[in-house]
Amino acid sequence: MQYTRLGRTALKVSRLCLGTMNFGPLTSEADSFAIMDRACELGINFFDTANVYGWRTGEGVTEQIVGRWLAQGGGRREKVVLATKVYGKMGEGPSDRGLSAWHIRRACDESLRRLRTDRIDLYQMHHVDRDAPWDEVWQAMEQLVQQGKVIYVGSSNFAGWQIAQASAAASARHFLGLVSEQSLYNLTARTVELEVIPACRAHGVGVIPWSPLAGGLLAGGATATEGRRASDRQRKNVERYRAQLEAYEALCREIGTAPPDVALTWLLQNPAVTASIVGPRTMEQLTGSVRALEVRLSADHLARLDRIWPGPGGEAPEAYAW
Repeated sequence: MQYTRLGRTALKVSRLCLGTMNFGPLTSEADSFAIMDRACELGINFFDTANVYGWRTGEGVTEQIVGRWLAQGGGRREKVVLATKVYGKMGEGPSDRGLSAWHIRRACDESLRRLRTDRIDLYQMHHVDRDAPWDEVWQAMEQLVQQGKVIYVGSSNFAGWQIAQASAAASARHFLGLVSEQSLYNLTARTVELEVIPACRAHGVGVIPWSPLAGGLLAGGATATEGRRASDRQRKNVERYRAQLEAYEALCREIGTAPPDVALTWLLQNPAVTASIVGPRTMEQLTGSVRALEVRLSADHLARLDRIWPGPGGEAPEAYAW
């Protein structure tokens, strides 16, 4: 396993982050436990979850599964940098979502209870809350850090200007602020290259891509017959991108590397990326993802991938202005 710093912090995390979104809805608890055990054996020390995962309002199904795994002991908690999220709807009340200080404090305590731990290593804002002033958000996060309930704070699905604004507000309070941003980023979705990645680089915020395989599209999507890749939505995407997928998979064969490994490697070779989320449904998917760490794409390979999956043209404003 390879390790790197989480953003500008001194904390070392694995280049692959175990995403747990499938635990509960698609992967049984027993299989989830086995996957987490195997992840630790592989050296993956970075686990990501969210209070809304499991998709039953207020229950935190996936957090509960992770918590029961941690409660088995055996050094599990000490081996893991544990990340979860706050923002989503967790009840029927008008303030049971978002980033008010009231909700942040309550959601943190509930996540700690479900996860059966005394701390959240990386507490991520799952989305920006346009109604929450940054002074309110940071005051709440500062209190959680002072209480030892949270160590680091991250964001997810933020725009570049929101990362800059949040970082400036934290700096004015002499608070560490954001150390990571979890964004949709893969070969088919490169909008973050315009402003999110430059903002993260400028503020020392590590990028953590989610959906690195575009929901399975980049894992052999042109010939998929099962799983998410065979869903109606994904079949439509296959038809939409068929020519690009065929060119992509031909390049992968030329490189001698499986399509999902190339997609993950492409992300990991970006200096702004701290770790890529991998969200396995099965043990095979987990163990397969580790192969990406052994692959190195040449400058020619990267250029050809850019031609197949063109990005926005670089960073703003040069991407669209002289």
